[in-house]
Amino acid sequence: MPKVNLSESLKKVQDIIRWFDNQEEVDVEKGLEKIKEGTELIKTSKARLKEIENEFEVVKKELEKE
Repeated sequence: MPKVNLSESLKKVQDIIRWFDNQEEVDVEKGLEKIKEGTELIKTSKARLKEIENEFEVVKKELEKE
């Protein structure tokens, strides 16, 4: 599975927020679709942030050894 690009995910979440902001009347079906998409983006971004945190810890431990 390819790694999540956090910048791209953040941009997509911002696009979803902008979509809601620009709606005079939100189509419930389309709104639900956008919410599901945003939720998935947030979940995968949180998982990627955890991976990055773990990678930093590994690098930090390697530096502390020297």
